[in-house]
Amino acid sequence: MKIHPILPVWIMAIICVGMLLMKRKGVWNFIRQFLIVALLFVINLRIMVFSYEVKKEELNVDVLFVFDNTMSMLAEDFDGEGRRIDAAKEDCAYIMDQFAGARFGLISFGNRADVMSPYTEDENNIISCLDSMNGETMYYANGTSLNLPYEVLLETLSNHAERFEDRVQIVFFLSDGEITEKEEELASYAKAEDYILTGAVLGYGTEEGGYMKVKSYNDDYTEPTYMMTNAQGEYGKAVSRIDEDNLESIADDLGVSYYHIDNSETIMDVVDEINVELDDFSTNGISTTAGYVDTYYWFTIPMIALLVYDLVYYKRKLRE
Repeated sequence: MKIHPILPVWIMAIICVGMLLMKRKGVWNFIRQFLIVALLFVINLRIMVFSYEVKKEELNVDVLFVFDNTMSMLAEDFDGEGRRIDAAKEDCAYIMDQFAGARFGLISFGNRADVMSPYTEDENNIISCLDSMNGETMYYANGTSLNLPYEVLLETLSNHAERFEDRVQIVFFLSDGEITEKEEELASYAKAEDYILTGAVLGYGTEEGGYMKVKSYNDDYTEPTYMMTNAQGEYGKAVSRIDEDNLESIADDLGVSYYHIDNSETIMDVVDEINVELDDFSTNGISTTAGYVDTYYWFTIPMIALLVYDLVYYKRKLRE
């Protein structure tokens, strides 16, 4: 069992306490009031239970994430002081939720580019892969190259297109766009456009930049510390800044839109716009799978019954 609150629990708790403070006269009237408030609180929790019979619409869609796992994604400048990499992971989870029934794949890049997961229906596998990515360590990172994922991306898209001609591919490229490899020029991603229907390049970070708290080594014993630099003869915390020019260039090559993700709500608009392009796309029918199902509607039935009773009761009271 798990919960997925509609409103934050603390907000709903305040609302419910406020409703109970307006205590009704009469024992039975207050009991009804209490039951209605309690049911409202439970409904807001959106209690979900595990089931092997979750119905899922099968989409002819494969969604590929290209995820920047470089040190700069650890910068703490997302919507205040949040880490870029955490925001990108949450956006991937949201996209998977909104494209339920699709298959998902994941490419990560840092010192090298790897297919972390080929296309799969197992969303938990993608989540596990995302959770395992925590940026590169201080003594492993060799600089950022946005050219690294291109060949892996192109090979993944082209091979899949040959094998599954009836399916379309969507690409989400998540990065801060920063290039730290000296004298590197950004390569063209244009060939990849031939294999995708739509997608988006999602940019994280700010022009002011953020500090990066990184580990020295990839283990569970060392505590992360802020990356230091001696730039321009001044020793201090290293700053990473978003490079939107690079991200816009990749978006143009892929034939998709670029979005600067500056808060957790921006991704909702991105998905809404992409869904418009998929409105007419057919599905492969309905299947069943293991997952979690909502139970809130079971609590709405008694709450509606109590509300109807209240309405009738107070109408009669007004006539008396």
